[in-house]
Amino acid sequence: MPARGSAEWRGDVQSGSGTFRAGDTISGGYTFKSRFEDGPGSNPEQLIAAAHAACFSMALSSRLAKAGTPPERIHTDATVTLRPVDGSPTITSIALVTVGKVPGLDAAAFEEHAKEAKAGCPVSRALAGVPEITLEAALEP
Repeated sequence: MPARGSAEWRGDVQSGSGTFRAGDTISGGYTFKSRFEDGPGSNPEQLIAAAHAACFSMALSSRLAKAGTPPERIHTDATVTLRPVDGSPTITSIALVTVGKVPGLDAAAFEEHAKEAKAGCPVSRALAGVPEITLEAALEP
């Protein structure tokens, strides 16, 4: 099933604005300030972060269930860093931080499953050109 998204930008880069839609329920607006100056609004990197967190959480849940330890909960935060590289804005890193509630699983096994999920999730593979993707994985107490 193909996933669909769209965006429209109006005006010049500094003073213009854009809107986006992802699927049927996600939409927002973005500007130069929301993307490059920490101003209010959304930006494409937030969509990438949400997509990566969602994909990774689902991939980890699947791996854990296949291993016989289905999770009660997987929560993942993703932080996408955009910096200038050779004068062009570039995604230079993504940090994934995940916490899971997985009865009957120890921390070492959880970390191993998390590493495998990071390597195998479709969004991680699509973002393979990002120079650094880090992962912190921990179980809830």
